[in-house]
Amino acid sequence: MQTILVADDDPHIREVIAFALGRAGFRTVEAADGRQALERFAAESPDLVVLDVIMPGMEGSDVCRAIRRASQVPILFLSSKDEEVDRVVGLEIGADDYVTKPFSPRELVARVRAVLRRSGAAGVPTSAGDGNELRRGRLRLDLDQHRCWWVG
Repeated sequence: MQTILVADDDPHIREVIAFALGRAGFRTVEAADGRQALERFAAESPDLVVLDVIMPGMEGSDVCRAIRRASQVPILFLSSKDEEVDRVVGLEIGADDYVTKPFSPRELVARVRAVLRRSGAAGVPTSAGDGNELRRGRLRLDLDQHRCWWVG
């Protein structure tokens, strides 16, 4: 089961997202602010992060930069900022997708699945050169060569 970190300062939005992702078969971990998001990211090694851009203490853009220094885990920005420049900046600093509020929970789940599929983090065997590779978050297993490694 893939783990999705949901970081948003609004508990109602976190609840809606967690419910929709849970019904779609994902495990969710929640964070109420940027610092907590980084703590949960380090502790849980999620397969994808849904990250609000505007949060108290540490904004989502700063959280995204911090995550990008350590990982290439997919990040989906969720924001009330819907100007083109906001979306472009979000994508340029490292987000893999950008969804504006208000949003459809069904569309958000579809976008999460699409980003996971594109990133290869979907946990299904994929071609890895000469053999089969399993991916789970930052863990990689080469089934044919009996090797594993942590991508960090």
